[in-house]
Amino acid sequence: MSSDILTCRQACWSEFLSGFHFSITHRPGCLATLPDALSRQDDIYPERGEDFISKNTMSYQKIIKQDEIQASKFFAVKVKAFLNLIELIQKALFQDSQYRSILQDLGKAGHPGQEETLKLVKRDFHWPGLTQVIKDYVSSCQQCSRNKNIHHKKFGLLKPLQIPNGPWLCLSMYFITQLPLSNSFDSILVIVDRFSKMEVFIPTMSSITSLDLAHLFIKNIFSKHGLPSRTVSDRGSLFVSSFWTNVCHQLKISRDLSTAYHPETYGQTERVNQILEQYLWMYVSYHQDDWNTWLPLAEFAYNNSDHSSTKQSPFFTVYGRDTHFDSAHITQDTPSGTLSKKSNQYSKMSREKLKFP
Repeated sequence: MSSDILTCRQACWSEFLSGFHFSITHRPGCLATLPDALSRQDDIYPERGEDFISKNTMSYQKIIKQDEIQASKFFAVKVKAFLNLIELIQKALFQDSQYRSILQDLGKAGHPGQEETLKLVKRDFHWPGLTQVIKDYVSSCQQCSRNKNIHHKKFGLLKPLQIPNGPWLCLSMYFITQLPLSNSFDSILVIVDRFSKMEVFIPTMSSITSLDLAHLFIKNIFSKHGLPSRTVSDRGSLFVSSFWTNVCHQLKISRDLSTAYHPETYGQTERVNQILEQYLWMYVSYHQDDWNTWLPLAEFAYNNSDHSSTKQSPFFTVYGRDTHFDSAHITQDTPSGTLSKKSNQYSKMSREKLKFP
């Protein structure tokens, strides 16, 4: 407080404390209910010099050596007990040839089933993969299969859809709805050729009518691929409407409608929807309002890729050749994709006709 140069904080405290009068008085220790370091005498404690440190160090070293001796004895006992445990486990384990003899003795238990058989075996035996061995044994028991009652409903017979005879003869149709608005479109009509796996992605609106659906069908399918003989779809309001029913009846198109809550009927189309949505996620803008501009490229990318079921691209299945997508390496002498034999013959015939009209 005697310094002439004070900081701002010191000046504030100096001004604040100047209004008080301080006096330093002795306070006996008996009155100090909460003593602190300042109220204690430091000279009554023993000196803690090098002698004190060395004595403690020597005592600690003796304790550490004794602990090491005891730890080595304990480790030897522990290893011996562990080896004995391994021997007991090896004796308790069975070879594969012994499984069958043990399980055959369970026939006396009355063929109680998988859970009860597992409990009976676990009482006296154990081996790796015990649960799976019991499961396989019970499921392969002929007596249980012949004599036990069946407590579940009979499984339905799977009846897959008939394989079409050619491309664009059987189609599956499905709507992807509730998409962000993109140029006034909020839905996609997905049409799949069940023979070639070729896809057509048509941007549309969720508010279209059955008449609009007929126009989209004529514009995108009938005008390019001809008239199909069968369609597969769900039971959406557009596909079960009277107008669409009459259109299919007049054009002699058979309709296969899926069972409610049974997406396996058009599982192929469901899988296409997943691939399409993944493609759009890769290329759409942050606002997701331009997905309709990417639909043609998504359609080309899908139809130009080999399908897992046909082992070839939909383009090759329909047109007999693969398409080019890199124009930098294409010249007039470059063949237009790998042609199939029949397509190659048709191409030669067409070239001959062009040469000699």
